[in-house]
Amino acid sequence: MIGFISEKLLIPILDFFYGLVPSYGLAIVALTVVIRIALFPLSAGSIRSARRMKIAQPVMQKRQAEIKSKFSSDPKKQQEELGKLMNEFGSPLAGCLPLIVQMPVLFALFATLRGSPFADVPYNINLKILPQDQIAAIDPKPYKSPRHSIFVTEKSHFPVVATLPNGTKLGSEESVKINLQTTNGNNYSEVLSKYDNGSRFLPTWTVSKGSENIKVSQEGLVTAIKPGDATIEAKIPGLAAKSGFLFIKALGQVGFYVDGSVNWDIATLVGAFGLTLLLSQVLSSQGMPSNAQQSTANKITPVLITGMFLFFPLPAGVLLYMVVANIFQAFQTFLLNKESLPENLQKILDEQLTGKNKAIPSAANISDKRLPFEPNNRK
Repeated sequence: MIGFISEKLLIPILDFFYGLVPSYGLAIVALTVVIRIALFPLSAGSIRSARRMKIAQPVMQKRQAEIKSKFSSDPKKQQEELGKLMNEFGSPLAGCLPLIVQMPVLFALFATLRGSPFADVPYNINLKILPQDQIAAIDPKPYKSPRHSIFVTEKSHFPVVATLPNGTKLGSEESVKINLQTTNGNNYSEVLSKYDNGSRFLPTWTVSKGSENIKVSQEGLVTAIKPGDATIEAKIPGLAAKSGFLFIKALGQVGFYVDGSVNWDIATLVGAFGLTLLLSQVLSSQGMPSNAQQSTANKITPVLITGMFLFFPLPAGVLLYMVVANIFQAFQTFLLNKESLPENLQKILDEQLTGKNKAIPSAANISDKRLPFEPNNRK
């Protein structure tokens, strides 16, 4: 599903923006904004639910404890009262569904920016070498790798898979050719021969694991040496992997510290990610009662995540997407925090801010104001 979304939705949008502004950096920014706008109603639901639960949770916990104590001997009545409580304030899990629904698109976007044209594309094939007397008893099962769209020019790309007709189990001293082909069944090398720069996108073949058990030629011919496990990697260069954008030296560049030198463009992107994440969290706490524990978590979490991404191997193009997405998230949080709360929650918030403890309005007074373009709008 992720591959389908990437190939049929995200890459065509990417092609469109690259046609308008021939810069893959700007295309990443535009693609990120378009996807975030499209997902705005879903992510708004998650932000809205989180805000409301942050206000209601203390009261809900108190009421739940009272209900469980009062109806401890009557489970049916207890469940009925807890259900009424959920109807009044909403379920804490209500914000999870919009997040789950949008995850496939976000994963597909992430996968798109980690592959061609922004980075070199690896095909990893795990092989198992068996003794000759065992291989005869194995029922061959054809192998096909996940597909990746390979860009050979700014406007020409096609999905490519790696295949092994007889599967990934080989007998000792057996040789087999790993085929790279389009999803239409055309040989990858033959397709490349139609392009003037096609030879630039021929794969390099290496044994990334188990070199004592297997060897591979630069044509993809695998020869088994002795029983054991091995992994073959075919890597196809990314068209824009070395393209720069603003202060970024190469969109496909990976790593903050490589070969004894610091990549300051990666460091800058990671720092920008941390700052924009912190901004989003600060905005989400605006207008809320002070909470020392939550305030500490809001400060520590961006630091921990930023520190992780300093050493987590992400291409610069992916980090650019993450920074733009955080900026959009901060803007969205700011916008939604200006929204009016249902009357009962506003009453609770006022009490929390002033330190008072008054009765809570009934659920009958709850309103649900949404932005004009969101589903179920009542305006």
